[in-house]
Amino acid sequence: MKIEDIKKARKKAAGLLKKARIAITPREAENIEVSDFGLGDLENVGLLVVVYENNDRYCAKEIVLLPRQICPEHRHPPAGAAEPGKQETFRCRFGEVYLYVPGEATPNPRARIPKKYRPHFTVRKEIVLQPGDQYTLPPDTLHWFQAGDKGAVLSEFSSTSRDESDVWTDPRLERLPRID
Repeated sequence: MKIEDIKKARKKAAGLLKKARIAITPREAENIEVSDFGLGDLENVGLLVVVYENNDRYCAKEIVLLPRQICPEHRHPPAGAAEPGKQETFRCRFGEVYLYVPGEATPNPRARIPKKYRPHFTVRKEIVLQPGDQYTLPPDTLHWFQAGDKGAVLSEFSSTSRDESDVWTDPRLERLPRID
């Protein structure tokens, strides 16, 4: 990713956070994590994240999704015998989010996956989150999500986040972007 693209994405994320009436500090705005997962297709597949706290007990974040942007399918596996994997609760603050988890496939799902990425999305049970709705995922649960047409903001409350140990269905994915 290019620095200019990251700056533009951060500006868009700050705009969506403002629409959600979530205040962040100037420093947090400058440090919004921007990831295209190494695909170079941020408009379709990506993630913008404000991390408030991530320590050895818990994590709190805002996840910002641009309109129709997808966070790809992944799971948070156990990190040793003492840690069963990350458990996370998503609470929708703005927009609409289509969350997909294991279970019976939802007929006529709302998500739109670009054709070239479809083989890497295997769970099809749809949970629709609107402002005020929340959903908790148990550890090591395969999941993915997409924003609706207006974009979306999700608050995430979880056990410790260990991005480096996440397992992605698409083996090409990299959580942190390469910056040109």
